[in-house]
Amino acid sequence: MPTLDEPTESPQRLWHSSWPTGVPRAIEYPEISLGQMLQSAAERYPEKTAVCYFDQKISYHLLEEFVERFGRALQERNIVRGDKVAIYLPNLPEFVIAYYGALRVGATVVTISPLYKERELTHILADSQAKVIVAWERLLPLVNATRAKTKLEHVLTANGHPPLVGISTIPETREAQSEEEVNTIILRTERASRLVDIQPRMDLALLQYTGGTTGAPKGAMLTHYNLVINAVQFSTWLGMHAQDVHLAALPLFHIYGMTTAMNAPIFTSGCIVLTPDPRDSNAILQMVENFKVTIFCGVPTMYQALINEPNIRRYDLGSLRVCISGASSLSGQVQIEFEEITGGRVVEGYGLTEMSPVTHVNPLDHPAKNRPGSIGIPISDTDAKIVDAETGTVTLPAGEPGELAIRGPQAMKGYWHGKEETEISLRDGWIYTGDIAVMDSDGYFHILDRKKDMINISGLKVWPQEIEAVLHENIAVKEAAAVAVADPESGEAVKAFVVLKDGYRGKVSESEIIKFCRERIATYKTPKIVAFRDILPRNSIGKVLRRELRAHSD
Repeated sequence: MPTLDEPTESPQRLWHSSWPTGVPRAIEYPEISLGQMLQSAAERYPEKTAVCYFDQKISYHLLEEFVERFGRALQERNIVRGDKVAIYLPNLPEFVIAYYGALRVGATVVTISPLYKERELTHILADSQAKVIVAWERLLPLVNATRAKTKLEHVLTANGHPPLVGISTIPETREAQSEEEVNTIILRTERASRLVDIQPRMDLALLQYTGGTTGAPKGAMLTHYNLVINAVQFSTWLGMHAQDVHLAALPLFHIYGMTTAMNAPIFTSGCIVLTPDPRDSNAILQMVENFKVTIFCGVPTMYQALINEPNIRRYDLGSLRVCISGASSLSGQVQIEFEEITGGRVVEGYGLTEMSPVTHVNPLDHPAKNRPGSIGIPISDTDAKIVDAETGTVTLPAGEPGELAIRGPQAMKGYWHGKEETEISLRDGWIYTGDIAVMDSDGYFHILDRKKDMINISGLKVWPQEIEAVLHENIAVKEAAAVAVADPESGEAVKAFVVLKDGYRGKVSESEIIKFCRERIATYKTPKIVAFRDILPRNSIGKVLRRELRAHSD
């Protein structure tokens, strides 16, 4: 059983004083593959609904059968243990089937955002050396454009239109490639796939591409054991059970959605309700009402959009029991309003790709233990510390900001083809997150900013999140982001990107925003430049992309 280094009651683990009732600090994890995890759920509850997609319902028995058939289809195409299978899909039933089908036969999954374009797609396919891609039909032109630059041997398509199953091969267009014109490879494939001896601790289940701390996207190497452990950790913390209904509004290609809205529910034999468009607030609210959703994981922009929906109080949202917010800081006011409307609990959590991803969540056993603005405390078998941002060798006491380092059995093996990056990020079993944080006297952690987003003004450190918090206090400001720009006098200065609310556009000047900030924070922290924008660039789960703003800040 993986446990943290002794002593268990180390004085640095201040969070033990806030530990939730009924949650073990150490868990005995099943040493199984993800495929075995699904198989176990199907054996326990064969007739129970596993996946809902619009009017379509797939039982655990049927899901396991589809997964077996898909695995067999991959084996018939000479996919063997260790080969890479890319999934380039939104939240469709085919995602779940392809994911578990590939893992069942020992392949390694590579997930790719359907928002990615040719350049991004090519990089991931070439770097991972994927042999198969399961792609949304609408994205086939992008897939075909990569063929000459990658190792792809098979393209399988999914259209996402019920009834299932819509996975089929398409004719190849280049010479020396066999043509397959089968409409549904699952329905024509024998169910039994050849057994593969998977070693959960050693075999890679997933190459999850992430920006890491620097440079181009790198594949975090996550084993079956890593991902099973995090599913167990998360489901235990939330008290998940087989009767729970989970709304998968987060994209499954992202590690946050993959673990919290797919793997953890399958571990507990819950029901997964798929929604392909997380931006459709009315559709999300309707699904919560129709399917009596009990658990919802999202990002702050989702919660903000939901409470801003004029018709939200017309929906019956009383089934919601637990809601988790991650990826960025959740406004305390948004949390209060959402809880008041739904009656459910909303708490913040934290994770990163390299940790499978969940590492911190606020306790759920009592409202008084929830700290708005905090990511919470480390979950079972997970340790965390704050180290000096310069060298990472000095552990800092409570109250002092520094870089957040985390360790636990859910930590990645390293970066694919990234020895140097691995040595930077993974040291003596600790993942150095690149996030600047502080631990308070009760062991709760608070994220201040990204280490690489720090602004250095004449040697003084400025964290963008502090400036953004001040900007959001302005009644005219809808969204804001702060980045560093070169400055001949101080080395760097602050530039703010601001989106004004409707009714204020064209009526608020740069000087007024600067004056507003100067009255509330130190002069050196005050933005020197303010640029107004209609929107801010965000990634697939709603995080503001400061790097893109920096790239266009000259």
